[in-house]
Amino acid sequence: MLPSQRALFDVPREICYLNAASWSPIPLAVQQAGRDGAARKGRPWLLDAGFAARQHERARAGAARLINADPRDVALISSVSYGVATAAKALVVPPGTRVLVLEDDHASPVLEWTSRAQTGGFTAEAVKRPGNGDWTEAVLTAIARPGAAPVALASISSVHWSDGGVLDLGRVAPALRASGAALLLDATQSVGVLPLDIGAIDPDFVVFPTYKWLLGPYGRAFLYVARRHQGCVPLEQTAGGRRAVRAEQTTYMADTAYLDDARRFDMGERDHLVSLEMASVGIEMMTAWDAGAVAERLSMLTTMLAAGLADLDVEISQPRVRSPHILSLGFAHGMPAGLIEALAARSVYVAPRLDRLRISPHVYNDEADVDRFLAAFRNSFAQLAGRR
Repeated sequence: MLPSQRALFDVPREICYLNAASWSPIPLAVQQAGRDGAARKGRPWLLDAGFAARQHERARAGAARLINADPRDVALISSVSYGVATAAKALVVPPGTRVLVLEDDHASPVLEWTSRAQTGGFTAEAVKRPGNGDWTEAVLTAIARPGAAPVALASISSVHWSDGGVLDLGRVAPALRASGAALLLDATQSVGVLPLDIGAIDPDFVVFPTYKWLLGPYGRAFLYVARRHQGCVPLEQTAGGRRAVRAEQTTYMADTAYLDDARRFDMGERDHLVSLEMASVGIEMMTAWDAGAVAERLSMLTTMLAAGLADLDVEISQPRVRSPHILSLGFAHGMPAGLIEALAARSVYVAPRLDRLRISPHVYNDEADVDRFLAAFRNSFAQLAGRR
């Protein structure tokens, strides 16, 4: 099994940080890449003419490897919401159809469609949170519901951000294709940990950032665009998205036709000399460890956590419907007030999400962190629950 990688991070032994699903600490190597990038920006005259292009392609290739895609099908963007807006510009949602989203899903894959629904004449339908935690069955039921309007698009997360529920894309994607619907996938909480094979599921768009599980900075994200959509107009009009608009040429706008691949969708001002290399280094570390090995290690930790909480009055989804790297605790009477703060006072860091407690370890965590969380939680939960 992959061992803990704590030595590669600046995480002191007395800190129990279990909140990678919010933002992950960046490894020492990624920090150094940021310092090196800032130094290069401080002396730009030392950069050769091809440096920026090499950075673009290094990051693009790294992101493509994570999802088993061709680099030509991956665009460099700034955020998940940017990617969703790009997809929304390309996709046509006919009046009288449905766009499926998940109830309480993150804002990025949801708000684009709820804000367009009235003027577009379609319905943005939120698939209700399933009582048994099985998001896959809930989505499949929504797709096939008798008498419902046809589904034009599912704009959904591969792992629900608040409860860690995982969707079986091997079942959901074929059901959508069979109904003639498109798939826009927010893979924020899965890429790098759970295998994602673009060729197998054939999504229309996939978007994911680097600042959570990919050990990178804010402001860096990637958008996979299926080739059937690569003739669409991008969100921004940029020189980099055209065949030959370059200051070095005799004629500046020598050829303003769009590039033929997903590079036409690259964001403007993509030459981030600092953050782009940071993103590449984090991605390359995750790729070297392998998603399967990372998932195995994190599953071991969350399984230990679930076992250690089994005798307490908390609700935990069954392993078959939850992701291996996120454990979400529900409370029959609501999460006790002050619980997150009480844990933080003991240097144990987790996240409150929709009246649930979300625990999300990463490769820097180890068995000692599990023991520390369990001791702190038992103590704090007993004290605070007893006051109600």
